[in-house]
Amino acid sequence: MPQTADLIIRNARVLTMDEASPSAEAVAVAGNRILAVGSNDAITALAGPSAKVIDAKGATVLPGFNEAHMHIFPGSVSLRQLNLHGIQGFEALKKAMQDYAAANPDEPLLMGFSADYSIISLTESVTRHHLDAILPDRPFMMFAPDHHTAWANTAALEKAGLLHGKDVGVGNEVVMGDDGMASGELREGNAFGPVSALASTGGREELGMVTGMDPENVTPDQYALDRAILKNGLEYCASWGVTSIQNFDGNHYQLRLMHDLEQAGELPCRIRIPFHMKNFMDLAELDKAAKWKTEFATDMVRGDFVKVFMDGVLDSQTAFMLEGYGDRPGYTYEPLFSTEAFNAIATKADALGLQVAVHAIGSAAIRQTLDGYEAAVKANGRRDLRHRIEHIEIIDPADIPRFKELGVVASMQPVHVPGGTCFPLEPTDARIGEDRWEYAYAWRTMKEAGAPVVFASDWPVSPVSPFQCIQDALTRKPWKDGLPDQRFTLMESLEAYTAIGAWVEFMEDRKGKLKPGFLADIVVLSHDIEHVAPDQIMDTVRTAVTICDGRITHQAA
Repeated sequence: MPQTADLIIRNARVLTMDEASPSAEAVAVAGNRILAVGSNDAITALAGPSAKVIDAKGATVLPGFNEAHMHIFPGSVSLRQLNLHGIQGFEALKKAMQDYAAANPDEPLLMGFSADYSIISLTESVTRHHLDAILPDRPFMMFAPDHHTAWANTAALEKAGLLHGKDVGVGNEVVMGDDGMASGELREGNAFGPVSALASTGGREELGMVTGMDPENVTPDQYALDRAILKNGLEYCASWGVTSIQNFDGNHYQLRLMHDLEQAGELPCRIRIPFHMKNFMDLAELDKAAKWKTEFATDMVRGDFVKVFMDGVLDSQTAFMLEGYGDRPGYTYEPLFSTEAFNAIATKADALGLQVAVHAIGSAAIRQTLDGYEAAVKANGRRDLRHRIEHIEIIDPADIPRFKELGVVASMQPVHVPGGTCFPLEPTDARIGEDRWEYAYAWRTMKEAGAPVVFASDWPVSPVSPFQCIQDALTRKPWKDGLPDQRFTLMESLEAYTAIGAWVEFMEDRKGKLKPGFLADIVVLSHDIEHVAPDQIMDTVRTAVTICDGRITHQAA
């Protein structure tokens, strides 16, 4: 390794995430590796004749943020769509939609996202008739924040062939109204996929989630559009200090696009993309996932794990629950995979050396996933594959110790907690039921039980900002007196966004810490985050400089 640095960061409060040397004043980078970490004087002495020097001015310097669960293609497209976060009431929705329509006269499908389930009111569900009253002549669809439910107007439903209903498979639903026609509510990907396909992108951004398959007959112009959209989205992530992305929908097409950006030197973040195993696929399809693992295996682009959806979400009552919903006792919904089918998937993927990550929000979905991982251990023996469960929004207490016993990762999103900075408390608290609040979004409980806990945003379900997620982790209040305190400390939260994220993706030997020889993935913050009030972090702290693989990928003006 060269003994002179070509990039120096000095006058910093460096939090290395390395237990052997937890803090420092400066960092030296040579090529794409960290050369040294130490005092200002020692590091400055390593500067080469043309070294770039970044003065951190007393702000925090960290390993780059590892976004351990997001959706890069839908998120990138959302930057072009109507953001409805915080919009409440018909009149506010009307103004937002009409302004957006006027600004996008040529878009074949107008799209909104982050529309709250109670966007009209807590007592009145949104229907196509509300949307028709605003935009009667142009197709329009808006997603709920969780991206598992959408609402479309009549023009969109009719054009997509859904107005009179359609069988869209297990776990998916075109909700019908009292008039015998679609109400406008579309639950899960098979239901809203036909509407997404009407957009100028052809809905290609949704395929990694809806089908796991590649788009057909992509023209050079369409490919160029998708490449540009993704590059813009990746640069947006870099502007928040993100240097690594673990994506949670996938197909071979996305991997090819990322490989193309890597080869052109235009990839600002490292990314891993999964093989998305759907319930209509044959078990033999997992052999493709094993091939992806060898085909895409650089430090920048990898296709090395399997994603599965076990259930939906709480607010639309598509989460799979053990004892029903708090506001609908006895209604448990159904899993997207049978016990036998998932056990077979977990066992085969495990045998192929593939990490498995399962979206499981309801208590029954979490149990069924853990049972599948246990079946894999019984069949194959214990392996260090760090299988994951994503979200874990309501868990039965009997299943909490099984994470440690089975070596399963708890991938959680503090920004999702109802009543936090992003989502309202109602109606999610009612869905869970007061008697189960203790085991909802139980990050601290999971950590204290020995589960490795990793944090992420789930963008575009919620904002990509790590600072908002960290603030929610630090400031969450119990929903009532007597409930456990689920808060993390600042250092625990930062570790869950850096070192643990690297460990979860088997890269703890070369990233996630500021340590000599490690990859130069670094974020320089705008402030000393240790001296910012916890409830001010998301509005105060920003990214000053992002460095990925030794290259500056973002620098604030």
